[in-house]
Formats: sequence, C-alpha cells, structure tokens
Amino acid sequence: MTRATATALLIVATIIWGSAFIAQKSAMGSMEPFTFLAARYLLGGILILPLAIWESRRVNKPITKKGWQLIGLLIIAFFFGSWLQQIGLLTASVTNTGFLTGFYVFFVPILMVVFTKAKLHNLIWVAAALAFSGLFLLSGGKIENFVIGDYYVFASSFFWAMYVFFLGTTAQTTQRPITVSAIIFLIGGSICAAGALGTETVTIEAIQIGWVEILYTGILSTAIGFTLHTVSQQHVPTANAALILSMESLFAAIGAAIILGERLSSNGYLGIVLIFSAIVLAEAGPVFFEKARRKRTAVGNSS
Repeated sequence: MTRATATALLIVATIIWGSAFIAQKSAMGSMEPFTFLAARYLLGGILILPLAIWESRRVNKPITKKGWQLIGLLIIAFFFGSWLQQIGLLTASVTNTGFLTGFYVFFVPILMVVFTKAKLHNLIWVAAALAFSGLFLLSGGKIENFVIGDYYVFASSFFWAMYVFFLGTTAQTTQRPITVSAIIFLIGGSICAAGALGTETVTIEAIQIGWVEILYTGILSTAIGFTLHTVSQQHVPTANAALILSMESLFAAIGAAIILGERLSSNGYLGIVLIFSAIVLAEAGPVFFEKARRKRTAVGNSS
C-alpha cells in the first residue's frame, strides 16, 4: 500500500468517526455507556472475525510474545479511551468532544519522543500547534463553558494517543492488522459487557430503541473505521497519522451542524483552514525541505 493510499484511508476513517460522535451522543438517550460500548464493539468484532481468520491462515505463523504484549497494551488504551469518551458524551457537546479528543495530536509526538527517542522534524511540532489551534477555534474558541463530561473526554485523548502510538508497531509486529482489530473489539466489548451487567441496568427495550446507533457505530465506526485505521497506519508515520486523524473533529462539527444544528462561527471556519494547513505542512513540508537540501548539496558539490 502506498503512503498516498494509506493517507486517503485514514481520512475516510476520520469522516466515519467524526459523524459517529452524533450516534454516540444520541445513544446515551436510551442506554448507559457500558451497554452501548459492548453492543457496538461485539458487533464490530463479529463482523470482521471471518476476515481475521482468513488473515491468520494466510500469515501461517503464531503471534509472538512481544506481539501479545503490544495487543494487551492496545486493549487497555482502547478500553479506557472508549469508556472515558462515552461517559463524557453524557454531558459534553458533540463539537467539544471532537475538539478535546483531538488533543492526542500533541500527546502522540510526546510519547514518540519519550519512549522511542524519535527525532521528529521541526515541522511536525509546528503542524501540531496549528492543528491544536484549529481544533480550539473549531470548538468556538471558548473554554469557560466546559462541563464535567469535557474533562472525561480530555482524559480519553491520552489513551487514544497511546492507541495510535502502539497501533502501527503492533500491526507490523504481528503482520495481522485485521486480526489485531478483531481481538481488540471482542475483548474490549466483553469487558464492557461485564461492566454493563455489573453496574448498569441492561434491557432489551433500551437496545431496541438505540438499534440504529448501535448498527451505525458497530458497522461503520468500529468494523470499517477502526479496521481501515489499523491497516493504513502501518504505511504512515505515527505523528503524521495523528495529525490526519485530528480531522475527525472537523467532521464531528460538520455533522453536528447538519444534524444537530450546532452552527459553526467564523472562528470555526478559520479552525478548518488551520487543520488542513497543519496536515499539508506535516505531509508535504519535510519532503519539500529535503528536496531543497539535496538540491543545494548537489549545487555545492558541482561547484
């Protein structure tokens, strides 16, 4: 898979996830967080299970100890990211949720520097600052109206950063991106099911009322969106992937404006421009400067 194709697939995933915030918010009107998460993740895991079995047979070698350890870390990050975000959506707006989740645009590069001693191009940090500024403006440019749910969503962004950070390495180590997704969905969904049975009132009626939201998030957001993310991130640098994925806040705001009537201000449109500028800078900037450096070197050597 080329980097351009992988980038396009990441953008498709962000479109799906951004619009899914609306379904996640709506579902909280009929059921509690654990119940919804269990339903969507178990559905998503079951849907891609046949592909995971096919993939595992094709690879035809067992997952190593390191691979299972990485999968374990992903499951932890996935569970807490999902749970905290869903609790936050009980009171947080869709637009604020998109903005606060996007904080992983900063957390991912920090994790890379701390744990892998990665030397990131300076433009990545500039792009991260641009993207963050865009996210802030997209949310309305205000923080005084934050509610308790916003803080839960903010906490979830750290775990989503961990998920993005470990995902590419895990998929490459196991050589089973679809299998990794299926394992995460099924185990994460089972943990949520246990939480629902232990702490919530689970009823068939609630699930029947929220069946549209469950199907949308289970099929599109989970089975398709997360799997596209897992497959494509192997071919895009992790910090760049985080910047691209920050676009989900943009699509959350667009969906909220169209469906929920949460209108964008002029600051919001400026935020959109900054987010797109950040992604273009991160993707094209280092390549441009590297070509310019090589050209100067070649000229210097010839003279």
